[in-house]
Amino acid sequence: MTLDPVLDRIDADLDAATDRLLELLRIPSISTDPAYAVECQKAADWLVNDLKSIGFQADKRQTPGHPMVVAHAPGPEGAPHLMFYGHYDVQPVDPLDLWDSPPFEPAVEDTPAGKVIRGRGSSDDKGQLMTFVEACRAWIAVHGTLPARISLFFEGEEESGSPSLIPFMEENREELTSDIALICDTGLFESKTPAIITQLRGMSCEDFTITGPDRDLHSGMYGGIAMNPIRVLTRALADLHDDTGRITLPGFYDGVEELSDDMRAQWQGLNFDHAAFLGDVGLKDPAGEQDRMPIEMLWSRPTCDVNGIWGGYTGDGFKTVLPSKASAKVSFRLVGKQDPDAIRKTFRAYLEDRLPDGFTIEYRTEKGSPAAQVSTDNPMFEQARKALTDEWGIPAAFAGCGGSIPIAGYFKDILGVDAMLIGFGKDDDNIHSPNEKYDLESFHKGIRSWARILAELS
Repeated sequence: MTLDPVLDRIDADLDAATDRLLELLRIPSISTDPAYAVECQKAADWLVNDLKSIGFQADKRQTPGHPMVVAHAPGPEGAPHLMFYGHYDVQPVDPLDLWDSPPFEPAVEDTPAGKVIRGRGSSDDKGQLMTFVEACRAWIAVHGTLPARISLFFEGEEESGSPSLIPFMEENREELTSDIALICDTGLFESKTPAIITQLRGMSCEDFTITGPDRDLHSGMYGGIAMNPIRVLTRALADLHDDTGRITLPGFYDGVEELSDDMRAQWQGLNFDHAAFLGDVGLKDPAGEQDRMPIEMLWSRPTCDVNGIWGGYTGDGFKTVLPSKASAKVSFRLVGKQDPDAIRKTFRAYLEDRLPDGFTIEYRTEKGSPAAQVSTDNPMFEQARKALTDEWGIPAAFAGCGGSIPIAGYFKDILGVDAMLIGFGKDDDNIHSPNEKYDLESFHKGIRSWARILAELS
């Protein structure tokens, strides 16, 4: 089966493909809000009907939460079995008043940088999901079949913590197991270089409250003699980093692995402009470990960040109290073989060692997730990298990702399948924010990229 007529079909069908995406984007499938449960069902039904229309055997699988969509299509005998994962649910739209147009009335807009598809879910993840579906549509339209055996697995709870995902994968292990998993929920490096993500950071989070006196105290009566919980809290938080940006928790770097020489050379070749990256948000100097490349700080080094801190009176004017309580939320991005449970225990011991007599601490914590690292020894990775390079005209890179995408680890841990993360989002897509968009170029070249990847992997 030849590739060129498939690419020609994609080019000719772009307007129709864009209309199909706009139709899906009009469904407000907000998974975290129960008020939109019916809309999540509608989005799943839309996908099932669309996939059936191009020849997939597709159905909607109910879960205790929102449904999964699972579909299969045969390929030539001896061809590999490829699994594609995406999610059809979207983030809430608040604050609504910051949107320039209604979030669920999507449209193609002209901007100084080119045409964009504007609307909630356009980049995360409906637009990315549909790049693969449209590539399959073109292959089937031209050749009557796909070049490989293809399975599709679409989730409806990714934006709300995926509570049904692990049980579903465990219950359907045999059906969902493939030669490799493909995920389209990432982006281009610096909005121009195609990338295959091979490293994802994990996560460990703590939400806690330190309590000292049994009530708020008048600072005139108790100031100087009574210990202030905010003072205890801020000192503990300040001591989490030394002057070089290194995290001070005992054993924190256990399991952190060094980059291979090949990966280090690739990353250096990307010429990451950290000054421009920080300058875009009004910052200047990197704050991480000072003996590391800035791109390492983003992709392959662990972090510790205070995400929120509160206590005492925070309204207008002054209420001169020593508060009874002080609270904070702290997150750790993890890499390599760092153990989120071990990090949590170490952090709790660190806090408790710093509590004065009579002070107590209460934790409110969700389970963490380990980092995911994919070996590129599988020849499919180089084949996909060649396909991306051919489409974009820029050498594709094996890259890291500062965020966490737990599904990549679940494919490996539950199904024993490596995951290849390839996406076409850009840094300014405003995912999770008002005015989300997906460049029409990203949508178009994303479809063409998947068509090329299917040819190479098959």
